[in-house]
Amino acid sequence: MFKSLLHLFFPPTCAGCKTILIANENVICTSCRHEMPLTQHHLNPENDAYKKFYGRIPVEHVSALLYFHKKGIVQELIHSLKYRGQEAIGTVLGEWYAEELKNIPVLSTVDTIIPVPLHPKKLRERGYNQVTEFGNALAKSLQIPISNSILFRQVYSKTQSQKNRLGRTEGIDTIFDVSFDEKDHNKHFLLIDDVITTGATLEVCAKALLKIPGTKISIVCMAMADS
Repeated sequence: MFKSLLHLFFPPTCAGCKTILIANENVICTSCRHEMPLTQHHLNPENDAYKKFYGRIPVEHVSALLYFHKKGIVQELIHSLKYRGQEAIGTVLGEWYAEELKNIPVLSTVDTIIPVPLHPKKLRERGYNQVTEFGNALAKSLQIPISNSILFRQVYSKTQSQKNRLGRTEGIDTIFDVSFDEKDHNKHFLLIDDVITTGATLEVCAKALLKIPGTKISIVCMAMADS
């Protein structure tokens, strides 16, 4: 009853365009969904996201759901998710993408989903990891366990968003590390994040995971910067 009254006086609005949501719309309105710049990466194993990691790290699969354009609707969604506490955006995008990822044979061998972690200080400042609900939605839909304990961030650093690839890779090789035992050997890990930009953070995370014997890596993100 309280929720109904709340919606009466403060009706939910679309996270993309801020219009009032109508019946059967959840977080993102139908109009915004139709305008989303889909990558269609799942239809092409050697897509532009996969090619970002050529010669950098061995990967089984790389894909993102959406293209991220400056001042576009995807930027609005990611910023609302990351800085305005709208974690439900991650859930919606995870449920949406999971339906496509179910059709990718190589991902059927994934053992564990690994979100890119925040440093504990950053986690306290923000209050949540923006990738958590995306990962939980993927885990539920794909029926794959998620782990927040294997990969960890041991160095606090400022945001990477305004750095170029050289600046991002400079000195970050020791930012991430892994904690594992024998049961984690010979696993296929699905590394997830919000946006692929230069790929530097994901590369370093993958290199940390590759310390585990027999590891295979796949990467899935909500969006990829269109360059």
